[in-house]
Order: sequence, then C-alpha cells, then structure tokens
Amino acid sequence: MVHIDDPQTQKANLRYFKSVMRAPMLERETEFDLARRWRDDADEAALHQLVQAYARLVVSAATKFRNYGLPIGDLVQEGNIGLMQAAARFDPERNVRFSTYATWWIRSAMQDYILRNWSIVRTGTTAAQKSLFFNLRRLRAKIEKPSATQMSDTNRRYIADQLKVSINDVESMENRLVAGDKSLNAPISEEGSGDWMEFLPDLAPTPESATVTLKSMEIRSQWLHEALDTLGPREQLIIKRRRLRDDGDTLEQLGRRLGVSKERVRQLENRALSKIRDLLAHKTSTISDLLVDAQ
Repeated sequence: MVHIDDPQTQKANLRYFKSVMRAPMLERETEFDLARRWRDDADEAALHQLVQAYARLVVSAATKFRNYGLPIGDLVQEGNIGLMQAAARFDPERNVRFSTYATWWIRSAMQDYILRNWSIVRTGTTAAQKSLFFNLRRLRAKIEKPSATQMSDTNRRYIADQLKVSINDVESMENRLVAGDKSLNAPISEEGSGDWMEFLPDLAPTPESATVTLKSMEIRSQWLHEALDTLGPREQLIIKRRRLRDDGDTLEQLGRRLGVSKERVRQLENRALSKIRDLLAHKTSTISDLLVDAQ
C-alpha cells in the first residue's frame, strides 16, 4: 500500500524538490576543492555547498523507492543523512566523482529505512535477504504476467539462482510481500465474534510448573554449595571462575592468578570436577546441568 501525503505536505515536498533541482551542478575541480576544505579545515560553508549541489541525487533515489508504502518526505530525510555520511567519508584524492560515491550511501540509507519501517517484523536481516527484498518484484515482473497471483516453482528457482538464495527464502519473501502485517486485534470474521488474539496460546509456564522449577533450582543450588565446601581453596576458585560464570576465565588467566601453569590449572579443575561428580552422583542424574561448560 502506497502512502499518500496530505495536500499541505505534498506542496511542501514539491517546493523542496524544485529548490533542490535549481541548485547548480559542480565541476570536478570545484567539487574536489570543496571536499578538501571540509576534510582539512572543517569548512561548513564548503560542506553546505557540496551537499546542496547533490541533494538532487536524494530526490531522484526517493522517487524510485516511492512504491514501498512510506512517505517520500521521510525517504528524502533518510537519503540526506546518507548524503551527509558520504560527505564525511569522501576522499577526493581517489579521483572518484562525489556523485558516484554519494549515490551508494544515499541508496543504502533509504534501503535501511525501508527495511526498518516497511513491516513491524524485521525484514532483510542479511545481505542476501536485503537483496531479495529489493529485487524480487523487479525480477518477477520480467518473467511473469502482471495478472499472475503466485509464482511457479520454476520461476522461484530462477530468482533464487539469480540472487544466490534458497527457494525457501524466495517463497517466504513472496508471502511476506503479499500478505503484509495484520493486527492481532482484527476480527476473525465479519460478524466480529472475536479477534485473533483470543486464539493465541499462552506459552508461559503454569503456576504449578513455575513453583516446581523454582524449588528444583533451590535444591540443586544447595547441593552444589555443599559439594563446593568439600574442595580446597584453589579448587573452589577454579570451579567458580571457570564453571559457574557465563564468561568464565581461561586456563591462562587462572594460571597467572594462581602462579601455576595452564596445565596445572587443568589438572586441578579435573580433580575438583571428579570430587563434585562423586558427591552429586547419588542425588541427581543430570550433574552437567549444574555446571557451565568452559573452553
């Protein structure tokens, strides 16, 4: 669905587009001189002149993305951010025209904005999915009639080969583009007897299950503390810092702390684990659940 601005917004956009297109184009040497002044001297007047001259690239790119259902004014704003990023990173010594360099940044900024706002579900989280999102319609239009409602397996395979993605990725993106977002508060039928949210299962644990899990964790924690109390000071330190932390210390770190070799730390750790397993063996059959794996 394409967003339609109100008349006042349309007039404001049109005035801006006209002013942008009236800005004079820059010669190569003028362009490079402005870029050097901004890079070397932080000359904001030079930056303003450079960006103003190429704002027309933003307007041109925004019109190409206008069918994704987002306000063209928002696309222009995102494109201007990309243009500013290009100006900040542009190196005139590479002898590449600023327009060529800025075009990539402008398109990238707009595409990221579209992917963030086109759907409430994140779309195009990888480079391949991003390419699929922006090229699926174009490739499909080349190989299918406009009246086609769903792609054939042959056409899906063709698009998958062209974009180097799987057929499942093509089918999934096709469904996303056709279906769009749906509200959970939308009625199931025209009679309005209920909405979709009423049929969502509650996946949270029941109070009974949560209580049992909490009690089990308390008991296991008590067992583990009893086992740790039987270890020597060095063994306790190694187990606590290696096995009972999400970001456990390495053998090298503990070796430096204890003043012993990495191999000696490994031996102490294995000895301590053997003691713990022996003490817990008669209490639980899932001893590994009590300890965090370490590398």
